[in-house]
Amino acid sequence: MKRLLSLMLVCAMVLSLFMVTASAESALPYAEGTVLRMATGYNNSKTGLFFDPEVAGEGITLADGKTYNSGDLKPTWVAVQEKLNVVFEDKYQGNSASKEFDYWKEQLDQVDMLSGTAAKLSEAGEAGLVINIAEYLDQMPNFKAYLDENPIVKLSITGNTDTGAIYFSPYFDGVNDIERMPLMRVDWVEKLLNGEGEFTADASKELAPAVYTPYMPTEGKVEIETPTADGTATEIVTKDYDKAGNIVAKMNDAGALDGVAAVNMLRTYIDEAYDGYYGTNRADLFIGQNAAWDADELVALLRCVVSNPQTLNGTDTIQGLFSREDANNQRRVDMFRFAGHLFGVRGMESRQDYLYVDTDGELHDARQEVATYEALERMHALAEEGLISQAFINGEDVKTANYLEQDLGFMHYDYNQTQTLYNETKLDNAAGEKYMAVMVPVARWFDGTDENGVYMRFTESWRSVKTDGWGISKAGVAGNDDKLYAALSLIDYAYSDEGTILMSYGPDAFIKTNADGSYVTFLFNGKEMPEIADATREELWGLPSITGNYTNYARQYLGSTLSFMKSQAFEYQCTHEVGREGAGRISTAIGLGTIKHPELAVAENQWYTSVPTVLPTTTNENQELGTYTELNSKFQSGKDQENAFVDIIASGFTAEGMGDPEEAAEYVTDNMMGAQYLDIKEGAWEALLDYYAEITE
Repeated sequence: MKRLLSLMLVCAMVLSLFMVTASAESALPYAEGTVLRMATGYNNSKTGLFFDPEVAGEGITLADGKTYNSGDLKPTWVAVQEKLNVVFEDKYQGNSASKEFDYWKEQLDQVDMLSGTAAKLSEAGEAGLVINIAEYLDQMPNFKAYLDENPIVKLSITGNTDTGAIYFSPYFDGVNDIERMPLMRVDWVEKLLNGEGEFTADASKELAPAVYTPYMPTEGKVEIETPTADGTATEIVTKDYDKAGNIVAKMNDAGALDGVAAVNMLRTYIDEAYDGYYGTNRADLFIGQNAAWDADELVALLRCVVSNPQTLNGTDTIQGLFSREDANNQRRVDMFRFAGHLFGVRGMESRQDYLYVDTDGELHDARQEVATYEALERMHALAEEGLISQAFINGEDVKTANYLEQDLGFMHYDYNQTQTLYNETKLDNAAGEKYMAVMVPVARWFDGTDENGVYMRFTESWRSVKTDGWGISKAGVAGNDDKLYAALSLIDYAYSDEGTILMSYGPDAFIKTNADGSYVTFLFNGKEMPEIADATREELWGLPSITGNYTNYARQYLGSTLSFMKSQAFEYQCTHEVGREGAGRISTAIGLGTIKHPELAVAENQWYTSVPTVLPTTTNENQELGTYTELNSKFQSGKDQENAFVDIIASGFTAEGMGDPEEAAEYVTDNMMGAQYLDIKEGAWEALLDYYAEITE
């Protein structure tokens, strides 16, 4: 009874977090022991339902006290198999969702469930290859309740507005929360900017010739709403350009500057522009709860950082901006995502392609906007000044761990948990080294509330339905209701309260419990959520292959967070204390309304509407879209793929037909079939809005 009460308590917690209102058993009968052939996983052979040799080795004993060998089901899926009375058969080829689907698409009779991108699964559904889950929603009380309570989610996964078809189960890596964040070596910022008197150094380097020009005003005043230093309220901070000038313009006009002179120029600017607001803790402009930095101020700081390596790391070189893996296109694309934040450009971190809803309520494609290429041109100016890592420019195999362990890198834009764990493994805590998330930058955003734009903080990196999911193969389950109903029951169970905990935390053996068997809980985003067991935490940090990386631990060892709904509560507990500090400040700012973001709804001001992960294009439209070869191939985000935005940042406007921002935008529109692409997507968006009106009236 006590255990049941504990479970009911946790169900209530998850109910509040995810707004799930039903927990009844699925009404889909199937034979006990039904076999499901699963071509499902996350993105490689280590992140499937079954242990692979690289993870299991000769056998691995986990925190639950059990030993697992290669080919064994992972703990989460052992629990699912027992709960649902099914048998899982491994068909996963160890690919990304896109490649896994492509592997099976000509032999779908060989699998029952498979991974795929939301777009490909929806296209396959329209072609009659994937089961329409919507036809069974009345028999899936948990999944149906979730969609009923979250109509924008239903909107994001609807593959056909005439039928309301749904062809995949959505995956949420957290929901309605910020995703990526700027990260800095905050101890370096403090060393350069804080203190009384002038900055001095035994040696510094001369700044490279200026290429970047001001983005922010050079005169007048700009008022920014920001949290107070203690995070308890908001206040207005003023940037006074009449008094201080624009820091980039002043540095550019000064001619030859060394690192010492640049730091003192930035210190004076901060004192004057903010009228002493930051006092001697000038670094708080960038790293404080009350930070208010913008692109120009960041450029000035980057100039100071790269010109003072002798002071900061005792060598002759520091790299300014870098990406997690400078040779990996999948990570290099974060550089242009960050550019969108710096220069107020939408669509650079969209949930689908590069689409966003503008103030006119219509879809726009960032690839076809001049403002996009102007932002990339500014980023290339940073590269020309040596403010972006040379490895990024050359595509060399240098990673975050290298930059931090060797004190060679200052800043990048990425996920907080996985990157701040390097505070434990790569930085010298005793020396005060600290890599931390900092506030989102101030930029001018044209959200329609002022024709001249609004200077504010806005992030497009907002968690919603991810671009991958799992579908049910129609050929695989054809003529076999046991398989069909078992697969549907799996999806429904994953959206139950119990299933949500299992898919996030793994089985109960990995969760901390009281003497009576109830879960030990903690407060997370205002809700009580389970704590992980001490043995789980110890194992997470003790496994040398993942050392504190929650996501890799969950996917590779527990088998959780592979799909469906993932609570961030587990991840938060595994975040390094420095990571929690920075993320906490950002969370405070979001809560106070000083960081704005897309809404998981059709917002009154549609500029704030999050673009659905999938738009309901028809089979013929999908075939037409597939013929836009150049548009499809030149803006990819996969590891071994090509991205024109990345190329422009690294090398400038060197591609044929893309000689400057205006020409580039025009070339994509006219020569890459951009206009036709957008026309198809806009038609689907309008149909989806009509459908949304119907289901919410």
